[in-house]
Amino acid sequence: MPHTTNNYWDILYDLAQKASEYNEVPVAALLVKDNKIIASAYNLVETHKDPTLHAELIVLKEGFKQLGKYLPECDLYVSLEPCPMCAHAIKLSKVRRLYFGAYDPKGGGVDHGSRHLADLDRIEVFGGFYEDRFNALLKSFFQQHR
Repeated sequence: MPHTTNNYWDILYDLAQKASEYNEVPVAALLVKDNKIIASAYNLVETHKDPTLHAELIVLKEGFKQLGKYLPECDLYVSLEPCPMCAHAIKLSKVRRLYFGAYDPKGGGVDHGSRHLADLDRIEVFGGFYEDRFNALLKSFFQQHR
């Protein structure tokens, strides 16, 4: 497994916490190229009343603006296993690697559900980073909002 820095996970956690403070599902994403963060975001679905504004899509769009149509030299870090919509966008973006924190057995689209990245050998996928920490944040959020 390639090396990942703890700092990225700390940044993701802080961003996910910030999302929670704005009543957004606490999911965050980072797009990294050459060990530099080129885009960061958290979910903005509720803020903008737009169900497509997932953190993953926001950072991918910023990456496209900066680097062009495909992102083969980039790694994507996400606090939660991407949903099918985001997994498909990740597939189309041609990122090099996807790292995610918590698995999402109900809504995931990478290791669960429709498994959009299962047929690709060009995107490396690694999951389960700091899973307990991200699951606790999600659990706390949903306990407060249900």
